[in-house]
Amino acid sequence: MPLKVLDATVASFDGVFEKFRSEAPQNKANLILFLADKDPATSLSWCPDCVRAEPVIYNKLEASPDDIVLLRAYVGDRATWRNPQHPWRVDPKFNLTGVPTLIRWENDAVKGRLEDHEAHLEHKIQPLVADK
Repeated sequence: MPLKVLDATVASFDGVFEKFRSEAPQNKANLILFLADKDPATSLSWCPDCVRAEPVIYNKLEASPDDIVLLRAYVGDRATWRNPQHPWRVDPKFNLTGVPTLIRWENDAVKGRLEDHEAHLEHKIQPLVADK
């Protein structure tokens, strides 16, 4: 089965996350990628680290023979994300401090994470995906 991707915004996240959680036990790896929104003007993310990390992450996941589900959670535009009360910054499950952040979700908890400064490093993505 190829990589399965779910997309969510802050507004739609709860519903998408419930589906993701309910199907998680059937997959080899369940990952959540917190990303900056795309800038309508350029159709690229406003966050340079996201632009750099996304293709690396997708290539790595698409190359895997395993059943992997990736939930892409878009944090909003720069102003929304900069708000210290952003829901994913204050959510104790995620404690998000930067984007992109790649999280491995297992047994209904965060099992591993790559923060914004390392999410583009292929040698760090692999163990996060393979760790079972």
